Formats: sequence, C-alpha cells, structure tokens
Amino acid sequence: QVQLVESGGGLVQAGGSLRLSCAASGTIVAINTMGWYRQAPGKQRELVASITSSGSTNYADSVRGRFTISRDNAKKSVYLQMNSLKPEDTAFYYCNADVRRLGWGYKYENYWGQGTQVTVSS
Repeated sequence: QVQLVESGGGLVQAGGSLRLSCAASGTIVAINTMGWYRQAPGKQRELVASITSSGSTNYADSVRGRFTISRDNAKKSVYLQMNSLKPEDTAFYYCNADVRRLGWGYKYENYWGQGTQVTVSS
C-alpha cells in the first residue's frame, strides 16, 4: 500500500508564510508527478501546483509568484513554500502523487493524502 502524509499546516496572519511537506511511503518503485491541491468550504478542489519527476513545475495563476513547489526524490517528498499568504488561500490542502508500486509493472496509480488545514487570518 502507499501512503501520503502531509504536515505543516496551521494558522497564520495575512502576509505570513507556511511550508507544507508531504512524504510518500510504501512499496514504491517510482513517483511521477506530485502536486498540491486545495479545497475551500463550498468550493471544488483545485490544483495549486505540481512538479514532475524531472522538476518541471506548474502553478495556478492565483499563487504564481507567491508559492514554490519543490521535491526531494530520494526522500519521496514534495514541499510547498507559501509566502505572502492571503485570506483567500484558506483551505484544506491535499498532497497528490502518481505512484508506480512494486509488483505492479509499469502502471501508475494516483494517491491522495489526508490533507492539512491552512487558515490565513486578515
């Protein structure tokens, strides 16, 4: 089985910073794209940022220039540095990864973490 475990959420004032971490564990052979999504109350889950195994990144327009996604392939981890936080960044943040498992050939499966709350006060 594969698990994604997030950490680093919390309460911060507008203009502040937080760093989210997500570590993957289990019978993992390879991880392709890793990403962060968020879901605010009453809204759909949306992509915040993603990063491929080679380091190519993609950001939502609303966070570009403020958030930075990075990964450590050796640690099977992905990070999201969030600066200049705004109240509208308040949401539950989820880690996501495309994982190839041991014994499953070349098939990649998509996994989600349990999420971590980020609250930005004005």
